[in-house]
Amino acid sequence: MSAVPDLDERLAPASLARKLLGRPELGAVVGAAAVFVFFSFAADSFLQASSLSTILYSASTIGIMAVPVALLMIGGEFDLSAGVMVTTSALLSSMFSYQMTANVWVGVLVSLLVTLAVGFFNGFMLTRTRLPSFIITLGTFLMLTGLNLGFTKLITGSVSTKTIADMEGFSSARALFASQWDVGSVTLKVTVLWWLVLVAVATWILLRTRAGNWIFAVGGGADAARAVGVPVVKTRIGLYMGVALCAWISGQHILFSFDVVQSGEGVGNEFLYIIAAVIGGCLMTGGYGSAIGSAVGAFIFGMTSNGIVYAQWNPDWFKFFLGAMLLLATLLNAWVRKRAEAK
Repeated sequence: MSAVPDLDERLAPASLARKLLGRPELGAVVGAAAVFVFFSFAADSFLQASSLSTILYSASTIGIMAVPVALLMIGGEFDLSAGVMVTTSALLSSMFSYQMTANVWVGVLVSLLVTLAVGFFNGFMLTRTRLPSFIITLGTFLMLTGLNLGFTKLITGSVSTKTIADMEGFSSARALFASQWDVGSVTLKVTVLWWLVLVAVATWILLRTRAGNWIFAVGGGADAARAVGVPVVKTRIGLYMGVALCAWISGQHILFSFDVVQSGEGVGNEFLYIIAAVIGGCLMTGGYGSAIGSAVGAFIFGMTSNGIVYAQWNPDWFKFFLGAMLLLATLLNAWVRKRAEAK
């Protein structure tokens, strides 16, 4: 009688619990549920429709940038210039359109090309110099901060741009980047739609394409990935250009929502994007994370930043709660990952 071969455990069907433990966003989902329940009791107005509209808008403005930042972190890199790049893209669109007296769409397209060039510069410098991404993007952050202020004051004579609300093409651009709809008693801004589309596209890239495999491979170990034929240089440059593309989308939203742009905006927001990605399950060392997790992290940010206001607490404590959530989420994500690896 022949012996029955043992079944390879890698081919055995995984249970639902095991699949859930293997998801990087599990800790963020648990945290989001806890924050939601907490503020539902702590703030009477938290569950109102108008409050939900504000929370979703706050989450979407962070989430649009948290998605590409999460992909970049999965690839093992950072971008400290992401916050000011948003302002740069808005300033470019506004000042080019105003000074050239052109249709605002001309300024929007010029801004897109220049912003993508900045992203390409970050990726190219990283791959050519082999310096840490922290140093490369810190240099870009400082240069863009100076250029934003210097050029704005040189061209407009002040620290803000001139209004372009009366220029041709403004209405159609506002419809694309800054419109809103009423769904029942909830007002949804177009940034929520942009956010959801970006999360869906990023998730598809990570889980269904070769590019997604390349991102995970590069984050897990660039030398090993290069040895098996992964285009490391193209992957890294593509990730930085993805951050630039989303910075352009966010910048256009700011411009067409408020007509004018302050040159000093955006400084410090890069940390919010990184925090949302980390809370969502991305590891600082790369090779692990998800776009969905970054969306949950951004939603936690939206609930916390507005929940503190609705609870009528001193907003000075917001940074404390944000830091505490970051540490707790990191510890929870590490525990979930260890449990998944043990199983």
